[in-house]
Amino acid sequence: MQEYIEQANFLWPLILNAGKALVVLIVGWMVAGAVGGMVRRRINATPHIDPTLGNFLASMVKWAILAMVLVAVLGIFGIQATSIVAILGAASLAIGLALQGTLSDLAAGVMLVVFRPYKLGQYVDIGGTAGTVRDLNLFTTELVTPDNVQIIVPNGKAWGSIILNYSAHDTRRVDLVFGIDYGDDAGAAMQIIEEIARSDTRVLADPAPWVRVTNLGDSSVDLTARLWCKADDYWELKFELTRRIKEAFDKGGISIPYPHTVEIQKKG
Repeated sequence: MQEYIEQANFLWPLILNAGKALVVLIVGWMVAGAVGGMVRRRINATPHIDPTLGNFLASMVKWAILAMVLVAVLGIFGIQATSIVAILGAASLAIGLALQGTLSDLAAGVMLVVFRPYKLGQYVDIGGTAGTVRDLNLFTTELVTPDNVQIIVPNGKAWGSIILNYSAHDTRRVDLVFGIDYGDDAGAAMQIIEEIARSDTRVLADPAPWVRVTNLGDSSVDLTARLWCKADDYWELKFELTRRIKEAFDKGGISIPYPHTVEIQKKG
């Protein structure tokens, strides 16, 4: 009987501490999420502060609170903060080696926020992965593709890759290439392209539309049009002008030839 009493005296405090630790973890997690969300909303509501910074700082605040919660939980079991620091100091090399990828992502996240090669809402290509930036936190960048697929890119990979930011500037250049038959009037075709381009209000007058013969191909004379527009109009303008110019070529008797080969036979 005495043995059972001793076991109960040992287990009961442990069970109580485990319950306290669980409550602290749940409440700490909720508080960390709430405070992080509040920081994000407050910063994003300030017009002169980039929303990217708000998301990043909110992530930092959340993880800082969770770290304090972890220290509190360990304290419930009698492990003091000084002991934790001593343990971490002794195991710093092993922890550094084990978490070198995570620490690299953390450092890269700081660099991305400081230098801001991209911001929330911009369309970017990171090392061959393209999408709209939805979130940037301590460790990852979240992209969303045009067909609504979520892509998570580690910050270390993002910072170490070539970044193409298609939304960094207010304007973009639209390049259109059309091949016409060698027997067609290149001047007339160029005039059609230029007239249609100038008639569209989305095409900027400065720089002015540029149309030239750029290549003599195997089956066609290639005409290139370079037009400037607002970045938001890029794709719709490109698609619509391609259709309108094709229809105008049909009406004007300008043909777009199919690739073909000529076979020459020699008499033996």
